Amino acid sequence: MINFNGDFLHESNSIINSNNRAFKYGDGLFETIKVVGANIVFLEDHYFRLMASMRMLRMEIPLNFSLEFFEEEIIKTVDNNNFENARVRVTVFRNDGGLYTPLEHSIKYLIEASELKVLKRSNYNVDLYKDFYISSGFLSTIKTTNRILNVLASIYAKENELDNCILINEKKHIVEATNGNIFLMKENIIKTPALSEGAIKGIARKKIIEIINELPDFELIETEISPFELQKADEVFITNAIVGIQSVTGYRKTKYSTEIGTELSKKFSKLI
Repeated sequence: MINFNGDFLHESNSIINSNNRAFKYGDGLFETIKVVGANIVFLEDHYFRLMASMRMLRMEIPLNFSLEFFEEEIIKTVDNNNFENARVRVTVFRNDGGLYTPLEHSIKYLIEASELKVLKRSNYNVDLYKDFYISSGFLSTIKTTNRILNVLASIYAKENELDNCILINEKKHIVEATNGNIFLMKENIIKTPALSEGAIKGIARKKIIEIINELPDFELIETEISPFELQKADEVFITNAIVGIQSVTGYRKTKYSTEIGTELSKKFSKLI
């Protein structure tokens, strides 16, 4: 069952017509959220990121769209599907009408839940995806429904028997992986691409940065990162709200250790 604007419908029901702006123009946003038992993991972070993104896209936020409403609608959707633990996607899109210029700014929302399956791999190999680029800048930091570059990079990874691809921007700097933010460690320095590079403003990214900043033996830097640094790094790991931390073990001929990534993963799990 899916939650479409508060009504529960079978997922086979037709709810989106040919005038849907998310379908036509990518005029929508989404959050992917982990629910464990009755606990919506990082609820406030997801809610406030969604609200900030809606404001950035000039969407009208309904008066009833409070944090409590957001939480209640997610839990109702999970319960309606009889899941104890769930992966939830909340999609918000502007109402139908208009061409590039919308006729109005009001929104509808769609909440979907699936059984939570978290698979971490002991061997995890990546490569660069260089066919197309992410645009640097803050519009790329929000999770719009236009993810065609991620789709193409995922196809490339599958065709080349890779576990993931690393995306770069027009400046040929590292931005993120297809499904999460990326961190590189060399000795006691841990780097992650700055948001100005076009990296998604990830919830897990934010939490990992907070954890690293509390560790006296490491320094966290948000900066520009050249692909050449992948060959020099001691460790590389990818973060997202569902998996947490996935350590990378190989990039082309370079092999990485996973010791610090594993330790950070334990600290991240305690937050959940």
